[in-house]
Amino acid sequence: MSARISRRQALFGAAAAAGGLAVAAAGTGPALASSGSSRDVDVVVIGAGMSGLAAARALTAAGKSVLVLEARDRVGGRVYSIKTRGGRVLDGGAEFIGPTQDRMIALAQEFGVQRLQTFNTGQNVYYRAGQRSTFDADGPLGAIPLDIGIAEVALAQETLNGLANGFPVGRPWEFARAREFDSQTFAQWIAANSVTDSAKFLLGLAGSATLSVLPHEVSMLYMLNYIAAAGNEQHPGTVDRLINVRDGAQEELFVGGAQQIPIAMAKSLGERVILDAPVRSIAQTGGGVTVTADGHTVNARRCVVAMSPAMLPTIDFSPTLPANKLQLNQHYAMGSIAKVMAVYPTAFWREAGLTGQATSDQGPIDVTYDNSPEDGSAGILMGFISASEMRRLDNASPAELEAEAIECFVRYFGEAARHPVDFGFMRWDGEEYSRGGPVATTRPGALTDLGRALREPCGTVHWAGTETADYWTGYMDGAVRSGERAAQEILDAL
Repeated sequence: MSARISRRQALFGAAAAAGGLAVAAAGTGPALASSGSSRDVDVVVIGAGMSGLAAARALTAAGKSVLVLEARDRVGGRVYSIKTRGGRVLDGGAEFIGPTQDRMIALAQEFGVQRLQTFNTGQNVYYRAGQRSTFDADGPLGAIPLDIGIAEVALAQETLNGLANGFPVGRPWEFARAREFDSQTFAQWIAANSVTDSAKFLLGLAGSATLSVLPHEVSMLYMLNYIAAAGNEQHPGTVDRLINVRDGAQEELFVGGAQQIPIAMAKSLGERVILDAPVRSIAQTGGGVTVTADGHTVNARRCVVAMSPAMLPTIDFSPTLPANKLQLNQHYAMGSIAKVMAVYPTAFWREAGLTGQATSDQGPIDVTYDNSPEDGSAGILMGFISASEMRRLDNASPAELEAEAIECFVRYFGEAARHPVDFGFMRWDGEEYSRGGPVATTRPGALTDLGRALREPCGTVHWAGTETADYWTGYMDGAVRSGERAAQEILDAL
């Protein structure tokens, strides 16, 4: 594979074929409007990721005319199926779902996309300070041997869960202790609530594994909102639901890949979705909006911008956005992340009594999962490279990245991992229209002073994207929720 996958190498058709979904004949996705077109619609949506497609579907169902403009030549945004060098289609972006992620479960049922339990039987690998140990995947944290910091971690988790219970999810600036927590990083909170290096490592991993940033790079208030968001209106978010496999956010995978769902959503919208149309400007005039993209001009009554706040500076707004919105966008930064996948003839680690899950303080891969298909046709180890380790490898060659990744798998699962039969990866840092992942985060001070501008409409422009979600911020489910919320704002306004 190339070091970075360009838009022209997108696998829209491959992912659709893997899921048994028909794709319109024009281009590599739903039927496209002709180049150079000028259209008048009720609502124009910028971005054909999960949030933009959800907004478009909700507005269309309400009888509004809609057009979706997508910069890439595929739909899905950060939900993306890649090809390994051997031609296997695998999830290169978001893939997991779990309890309380109601929107994604409903979409999977609507489109007939099957779900598979993430393999979680046996022992997890724990690699710390050069020592490898294992513990029962379903056992208590205290089952990790030789690590006295585990008791501290358990106490810290209880404290975090207590803070999350009753937290104003999606409105962290309204929290009674917002100023206190937004004046410190997650690392500073960890330092004040733990003593041992092992506890600090494990608590920090709860942040880096979910956000792909180091604890000193994210506001404690942001982290607390992220934990509180790991639930729904009936079930408060918890650390456990955020990081666990069983009963947690990593409980299930989609058979055939997660991108099947946005592909199906786009197919249901048909010619309303236009690909290869990066938006250059959004002008509000006369109570409406004119959006200019490459080859397209769209006049609409309202606009939904379904993008990460970190990407908004790529668009020219006229008149310029309010100062608080501009400054908030400047404070959001994408995490640094890559996903790597090594394919083996069998899931050999299962025979050794291992789950395929590992956590490590020695990079570049710090977290792994078993992504093997249910039919046993192959064994697949997936690993995340995050934060500073990802930045170190941003300019590494594909061969260098693969070699370092394989060494990690060998360290955790033995010599049998040294010779995969296939390999694939996706580096999100260099992807033109994401520039990182899985979600944009803020450092101290941004949310309390500027957070109210996150979702507040600017005239006829409304905001979606997983960063703007209430529950499941940063996840596919949050993206869908954000699109539905933006659509309802517009329906109320119209």
